[in-house]
Amino acid sequence: QVQLVESGGGLVQAGGSLRLSCSASGRTLNNYAMAWFRQAPGKERDFVTAISRSGRNTYYADSVKDRFTISVDNVKGTLYLQMNSLKPEDTAVYYCAASRSQNSGRGSYTTEYDYWGQGTQVTVSS
Repeated sequence: QVQLVESGGGLVQAGGSLRLSCSASGRTLNNYAMAWFRQAPGKERDFVTAISRSGRNTYYADSVKDRFTISVDNVKGTLYLQMNSLKPEDTAVYYCAASRSQNSGRGSYTTEYDYWGQGTQVTVSS
């Protein structure tokens, strides 16, 4: 069992930056492919970005490509999401997720992930 805890959300103006963190209690993350998803009010949970177990392969939704960067520190057991040039449409609850079986770093479906954090709110004002 992996317990994931996100942090770093908040309120930011359009054009600003935030860095989200996702820590895995008592575990390293190099046994899991990881991802970030987000869910806006009244909408489905959408894929944002994923990273392979090795950390070498990453994959981004078109809507965040060139603005967001996913990374992982396996020593600290922490996943990060650096978000730059934020837009009001980025407003959502952001969730990190871990997969025992996915390995390519391209998993974009919620069903591919076994463990989820509780989410952290990101609000971008115009």
